[in-house]
Formats: sequence, C-alpha cells, structure tokens
Amino acid sequence: MGKRLMINGRVQGVGYRMAFADAANALGLSGWVRNRLDGSVEASVHGDNNAITEIVTWAKNGPPAARVESVQVFDGEESAPAHQHVQVVPTR
Repeated sequence: MGKRLMINGRVQGVGYRMAFADAANALGLSGWVRNRLDGSVEASVHGDNNAITEIVTWAKNGPPAARVESVQVFDGEESAPAHQHVQVVPTR
C-alpha cells in the first residue's frame, strides 16, 4: 500500500524531512520525503497499513520546531521503491 502526503505550515528549516525519514524508517516504511518550492513538504510512503497510519499521525505534529497547519493524504500512484527505507530527496 502506498500513500502520498502533502504537509503545509512551518515545515521547512526545522528538520522536518530528516525527522520524518527517521520516524518512517523506524516504522519499516519505504519511500521518500522532500521540500517543495512552495514551502510545503511532500512524502511518498509504502508499507504496512498500520505503519502508514502511524506516520500520518506523526506528520500532523512533526518535530518540535515545526508548526503543521495541514496534512493531505492521497492514494499513492507510484510503485513501491526497490530500497527498503525512506530517503530525503532533492527539492522539487
């Protein structure tokens, strides 16, 4: 199962991507997370339904310095990645 998350608020410059990757990796998810030029963060995660539910819950708070305003969750359209972890990828 895969989901795409769009996270808005004060989520850049606060360690959000690295904290997201750490949390997602601890849950056994795979995928990626990146900053977007509009100031949001986008993530694509694949794995167990319960783990995805947990990372969505985590994303609504983020790391201590973040101020999350909204998290939108969409069904993922891409295949699960070959790697078995969540990696930080370049801004798009």
